Amino acid sequence: MERVGTILFLNLLFITCLSTQLMVQSAIENPRENIDQWYQNLPHAQQKLTMLHFYLHEVVFGPNRTLVTVANASNTSTTPPYFGLANIFDNPLTKGPKPGSKLVGRAQGLYGFSSQEEVSLLTAMNFVFTSGKHSGSSLTVLGRNPIEQSVRELPIIAGTGVFRLAHGFALVKTYFLDTSGAIVEYNVTILHY
Repeated sequence: MERVGTILFLNLLFITCLSTQLMVQSAIENPRENIDQWYQNLPHAQQKLTMLHFYLHEVVFGPNRTLVTVANASNTSTTPPYFGLANIFDNPLTKGPKPGSKLVGRAQGLYGFSSQEEVSLLTAMNFVFTSGKHSGSSLTVLGRNPIEQSVRELPIIAGTGVFRLAHGFALVKTYFLDTSGAIVEYNVTILHY
C-alpha cells in the first residue's frame, strides 16, 4: 500500500511539474496572449500611486568608472557648458547615499550637454530595478536636467513590469559632487496600473 501511495505521489508530482512547464512555455511562446489578457483587464484596474527613493552613483574616473564619453563636438572643450558632449552610463542605484548601500537597481542610458548657456543635460535613461518587489521592472526618464539647480524635476514617461503605463516625475537633488563623480538623490512619484 505504501508503494502505491509513493507511485501516486510521484505521478502527481510529475503531472504538476509538466503542467507548470507547459504554462511557463506557453507564456514565453505566446506573450501576446498575456498582454491581451492584461489589456482586457485594464478598464477594471485602478491606478496605483508609488513613491520611490534611491541614490544614483556615478563614477567618472578610475577602474570602476560607470560612464564613457561617446561623442563631442569640435568646440566642446572651448565652450563653458560643454555643449555637444555625450556620455553613456550604467550607474548603480542604492537605497542609501553611501556607495556600499544596498543595491536596488541600475540607471542605464545617456545624456548630452544640450545648452550653450548653462550646464544642462538632455537625459534619456532607464531605472532597471534588480531587487525587492520591483525586481525585473523599469522606469524611463526623458527630459531636461539643469544640473546646477539645487532641485530638478525630470519626467517619467513610461515603465515596464509592475510599472506598465507609468507616468510621473522625479525630484532630483545632487547629494555629492566632485571631479571623480557624483551621488544624486531621486524621489520618484509615479502613477501606474
